[in-house]
Amino acid sequence: MPGFAMVVRMPDNTVDPSGNTEAFRAFTQSPPQEPPAASKTPLIIGVAVVAIVLVALIAWLALG
Repeated sequence: MPGFAMVVRMPDNTVDPSGNTEAFRAFTQSPPQEPPAASKTPLIIGVAVVAIVLVALIAWLALG
C-alpha cells in the first residue's frame, strides 16, 4: 500500500548478559559500581550566601 510507512528495525547495540554463559558470569562477577561523588557546589553556594549575609549585617550594625 503506497500510503503506509515501513517500520525498519533499529539495531540493538546493548549486550544481553543472559545471552550466553560467559557474558552472564562476567556480568555477575563484576565489582559493584561506586556511586558518583557528591558535588560540593551547593555547599560553596551556601557558605557564600551566609558570608554575604554576615557582611551585610555587620555593615548595617556599624552604620546604624
